[in-house]
Amino acid sequence: MKPFSTAHTTAKAPFVFTVLVLLSALALISCKKDFLNREALDRIQESNVWSDAGLIETYVSSAYRSVPQGHEFITGRILSCLTDECNRRSNATYDLITAGNVTSTTLGVLDFWQGIVNAAGTITAPGHYNTISITNVFFDNIEASPIDTAMKKRMMGEMKVLRAFSYFRLISFFGGVPLITKPFSLSDDFNLPRSTYDEVMAFVLKETDEAAALLPLTYPAASMGRITRGAALALKSRALLYAASPLNNTSNDKAKWQKAADAAKAVIDLNSYSLFSDYKTLFLAANLYNSEIIWTRPFSNSLDRETYVELGLYPNGYGGFGQVHPLHNLVEDYETKNGKLQKNDPAFDPQKPYDNLDPRFYASILYDGAPFKGRPVETFLPKGQDSNEGVLSPHNATQTGYYQRKFMDETITNPTGTNQGNSPWIFFRYGEILLNYAEAMFQVGNETEARKYINLVRNRPGVAMPPVTESGNALLERLQNERRIELVFEEHRWFDVRRWKIAPVTDNEDAKKMNITKDATGKKTYTVAVFQDRSFFDRNYLAPIPQREIEKNDQLVQNPGYK
Repeated sequence: MKPFSTAHTTAKAPFVFTVLVLLSALALISCKKDFLNREALDRIQESNVWSDAGLIETYVSSAYRSVPQGHEFITGRILSCLTDECNRRSNATYDLITAGNVTSTTLGVLDFWQGIVNAAGTITAPGHYNTISITNVFFDNIEASPIDTAMKKRMMGEMKVLRAFSYFRLISFFGGVPLITKPFSLSDDFNLPRSTYDEVMAFVLKETDEAAALLPLTYPAASMGRITRGAALALKSRALLYAASPLNNTSNDKAKWQKAADAAKAVIDLNSYSLFSDYKTLFLAANLYNSEIIWTRPFSNSLDRETYVELGLYPNGYGGFGQVHPLHNLVEDYETKNGKLQKNDPAFDPQKPYDNLDPRFYASILYDGAPFKGRPVETFLPKGQDSNEGVLSPHNATQTGYYQRKFMDETITNPTGTNQGNSPWIFFRYGEILLNYAEAMFQVGNETEARKYINLVRNRPGVAMPPVTESGNALLERLQNERRIELVFEEHRWFDVRRWKIAPVTDNEDAKKMNITKDATGKKTYTVAVFQDRSFFDRNYLAPIPQREIEKNDQLVQNPGYK
């Protein structure tokens, strides 16, 4: 069973529910029965929902589906394209944000509070408070439910992690937010002030600890995909790492770094995870529950279209929309196989820019000349098949000379709305935990241990990059770049550059592209050029709170620097 697939059906819950269907039903459950005292036939009664194990499990499954995830090609919310990783084609909202000019009324794809709202006022992509609302309804009803105690505890653990994850993401975007743990009734005061970052973080850590005590380490095959104890501890690891980082730990309290180290080590010591044997296919549905996965969101797009990974990412010459274009800034940060940055390696040839690089480059990025589905990718001019002079959909061509490869199921040919793969979205994986531990150990002064765990990741199967040997600030820079490469496009970069307080460097740098020209003899010339001016201001460490939320709640105080 995939617990948050729309195909979720069991003997106990033989229904197909989406979040909206189930929440609509619950919105109606307070309606009284008609004058004949008969149950309404077009809605689910409250007593039926919370007394039926199958319906409760369906409700929990719907909560999973409400969590924002990174394959939102339908709504166009791609967080990596708001960083120095990539560009999303000709999109004014993205350009506004990367120029540092986002406001409380122009968040668009950055609105993870309520979600993306269209012109008609409809939420087209949920925010994290949506998940919080769903989990709060659950906790308001589950204690009195007569269902099996063991099942109840397990579901409580799952929902605690979903709620904790949502609050963690909110404070990572916005800083302190209102901490709401109960459903509102009509008599409640809706105007709540923001809790502090530390107050919400304390709640997140409390929830993860309680969840870990309720959750199993593994599930039988029929329940794979549900949140485990490892997922709760992985969330705690990431949360404590962020809390210990310079943005949130201005005094550099080493005790906070030690807590982050201990939390990462707790996941490692479960001895339940290991680095997967193939970095490229790690992210595909064919390896859905591999040894590295801690928490993943599966999809079943043949039943309910939720993602368009291949249609969104395939180059235009292969029938895709080519929406995501990696920046040359990212490409430059891939080391050569000699273990050096390109600019520091005398063997690197700028006119052979894609030779002899870290294997993760070839697994993650499509470049001019990359072998792909029976032919080389052509982003050169003139008349490259995947350029803006290609015969097929030239308007869908890359603007930087690159396409994203990571996450694509390359068995898909001619991607369309119905012809898509089912690549999952991975929320937590073991590679991140190893890097979390390495960073925390570096910060508490144990460089030997830090190098050991960085090198475990660099020496992962199929990658085998030379070990890092540096110390001091040079080691920190290697560690930060290792996260950039290993976790690319996985929604880490936005938070990493802010928590490290290096965004004034990374996000103020001009976004770069690669221009490739091919002459009549077939010789190619590679020229790096500026693609786009980008800016970062101090206010951009946090996103602005949506103006519509401030208008609804006069207790909310806007983040500094925003009107």
